[in-house]
Amino acid sequence: MKPSQLSVYLQFAISNKFPVMIVGRPGIGKTDIVKDAANKAQADLIISHPVVSDPTDYKGLPFASGDGTADFLTFGELKRLVTAKKKTVFFLDDLGQASPLVQAACMQLLLAREINGQKISDHVTFIAATNRRQDRAAVTGILEPVKSRFTSIVGLDVDIDDWASWAASNSMPNELIAFMRFRPNFLSDFSPVADIENIPSPRTIAAVGKQQLAGIPQGLEIEAIKGAAGLTFAIEYTSFLMFCRDLPSLNDILEDPLKALVPQEVASAYAICGVIASIINKSNISTVLKYLDRLPIENSVCCLKDACLRNPAIASNREFIEWASKHASSLL
Repeated sequence: MKPSQLSVYLQFAISNKFPVMIVGRPGIGKTDIVKDAANKAQADLIISHPVVSDPTDYKGLPFASGDGTADFLTFGELKRLVTAKKKTVFFLDDLGQASPLVQAACMQLLLAREINGQKISDHVTFIAATNRRQDRAAVTGILEPVKSRFTSIVGLDVDIDDWASWAASNSMPNELIAFMRFRPNFLSDFSPVADIENIPSPRTIAAVGKQQLAGIPQGLEIEAIKGAAGLTFAIEYTSFLMFCRDLPSLNDILEDPLKALVPQEVASAYAICGVIASIINKSNISTVLKYLDRLPIENSVCCLKDACLRNPAIASNREFIEWASKHASSLL
């Protein structure tokens, strides 16, 4: 599933109290999607980290009851599971990194919905996430009895349109969104390395954007970006930024869209579309569409998709509807 689909599915699972496990490589937004789904489902969220837990964290602590017997005492997160009075999601993050003993301790939560005889609230839904074994994330596997406790195990894949939607809603730099439209493979290419360095992923690319927004000190741009997402990404992105700085001005485009300079380089075309997407509104869309018609259709489509993510009202504009109808086959 792509992120937008997974969010909808998790809301369905939460509504029906179906336990679900999400599988995907590191840094693609599993935790953020769970947070988003819980929020949209109007559910409280408890995030647990089995990798730093021991079995007693999911079984409770034994204590003497005073009559020569002992019971288990729930505490912390476990107590919240027992006493929950409203819809609640219990999220087991990075479950695949947990030891077999901890995974086994989770089984009674998932199937019996009990903590050593104490019933878990009917308001609770269990969701888990894990990386894959090939991701070099210390995942040795999931115990077979634990896997079978989940109603569904779903894989998460990255998607450029979903990422662009997230980036626009989180005010990522226009240039970064345009670059990812130009080089979407950076979202999906994943080759874990033994060296202590970052590689491109939705998480590390977002770190690039956050540094840009904060204002990277002059002369340190390529090193800062390299540290966030790797050398290859840094070289290509800083080169792309150079194209962005030599683009035609927005004033020239808005004043005379039929004569304003049209970039000939592929990277420059994506760059100018990223900039244009940030300023399209109902008052200038007619002018902007005249300029976009001079660009390759794939650039125009990306530009208008990103513009609508930033300003959904554009989609109800007459000029936009006419343009979309004319280019319907390219928008699919």
